[in-house]
Amino acid sequence: MNQFDLCLAWNWEYDADFLKVLGQVSQLRQLSLLQVIPENLTNILKALNNQEISFYSFLDRASEADPQFKPLVNWVYEHNLYSLNNHEHAARSCDKAQMHYTLINAGIYTPYTIILPSYEEQPILSSVDLSLLGKKFIIKPAHGGGGEGVITEATSLLQVHTARREHAHDRYLLQAVIVPQILDSRLAWFRVLYCGGKIYPCWWNTKTKIYNPVTDIDENRYNLGSLKEITTTIAHLSGLDLFSTEIAFTPDEHYVVVDYVNDQPDLRLQSKALDGVPDQIVKDIASRIMDLVFHHQNPD
Repeated sequence: MNQFDLCLAWNWEYDADFLKVLGQVSQLRQLSLLQVIPENLTNILKALNNQEISFYSFLDRASEADPQFKPLVNWVYEHNLYSLNNHEHAARSCDKAQMHYTLINAGIYTPYTIILPSYEEQPILSSVDLSLLGKKFIIKPAHGGGGEGVITEATSLLQVHTARREHAHDRYLLQAVIVPQILDSRLAWFRVLYCGGKIYPCWWNTKTKIYNPVTDIDENRYNLGSLKEITTTIAHLSGLDLFSTEIAFTPDEHYVVVDYVNDQPDLRLQSKALDGVPDQIVKDIASRIMDLVFHHQNPD
């Protein structure tokens, strides 16, 4: 039987550069990497079921968008293999409604939020008081990423009714718009990546989507240490090994977690896409992933 150290399932074309980086790291560490893509998925599943191949660790970056990868996820679960971003943890964490309650119960600030039942569960809503949300508010389904189904400048209950029909099976969150503080001409809005205990806070421009790493000088000058503390707490609450979160620092000096947990963070290289993640962070994340794989097999 051919045994691989890490199996990574992926189906997003823009993950290709990240896979190249991960492949380079795996070669340097002398760890083997099995890539599963739509084109070889059927053959891989056959080989696994015939006990021709196997692997020690698994990272899924495909099944959320492509159900044909579900048998592979199930195979990993049935064989009790180590999975970065354990499927059950990921499923729980990607539910924004559930994570909202989890975060506030842990003392983490979130936007003022009204959570509505799904349209299928309750087609007709009782009265909804939108006054505390402000003149403009955000409508988002409890599941999904990449801004799918999100309305960022909603103003009326009619928009809420219309949105709920679009994802009729899902709960919806209505959230107040968060306005960040300005720190020396920069908006205090941050996208923070996490991988296996390492934290990568970045300034994140909400209009251009451009990342700039928070430096040690930035952290000391603006007292931004809470970004790492909050992200560490989210890691413990979610049980995830790899994710991103968005945090705003408001004029009343609260750190507000705006986008709770993204268990499939965008890892495009900034050198290839202006709104990608800085290359060095992607390389470090790839290295950290292989650290997790190695230490799982060699716990001592």
